[in-house]
Amino acid sequence: MHATTKLSDDLKYDLIVKRIEERGVKLEEIAEITLDLQKKYLPELTLDICMDHIKRVIMKREVQHAVLTGLELDILAEKGLISEPLSTLLKSDYGLYGIDEILALSIVNVYGSIGLTNFGYVDKLKPGVMKKLDNKSPDKKEVHTFFDDIVGAIAAAAASSVAHKYAESEAVVKAYEKEA
Repeated sequence: MHATTKLSDDLKYDLIVKRIEERGVKLEEIAEITLDLQKKYLPELTLDICMDHIKRVIMKREVQHAVLTGLELDILAEKGLISEPLSTLLKSDYGLYGIDEILALSIVNVYGSIGLTNFGYVDKLKPGVMKKLDNKSPDKKEVHTFFDDIVGAIAAAAASSVAHKYAESEAVVKAYEKEA
């Protein structure tokens, strides 16, 4: 068995956080997007709660694999280690490429329809740090074709995780109150 297959989810989590930060994003910036997605539904929601849900999302093995794959593809494209025509497609974040969104959808699909609709919303608007990552300038050095969508997918998945945890308990309480 290869050494990387023995990496624990905790070690992969730490590696992913390190790589995300090396790419210029702090988990708090992702949590801010989550907070913005959910605060109108849960006014008491805090950044700390969102951070907890960001960690829960990144701890999932399926998410870890998608993040590692997307980050690696962006890095390889930056270094010129991907052949044409894929290299140009990735470096330009070509609008009809779409595989970056497909990879991101593998993250949100773990969290159901709320994750999916939240991802569509943030992918379109590019809030917060996503706007910085979505730089389509021809003279840019960094490639974030996958990374901007990964950030949005993590935020959307965490928003779904928050919604599932808090909305269900609130709805159940209201239902019991109504019956009483």
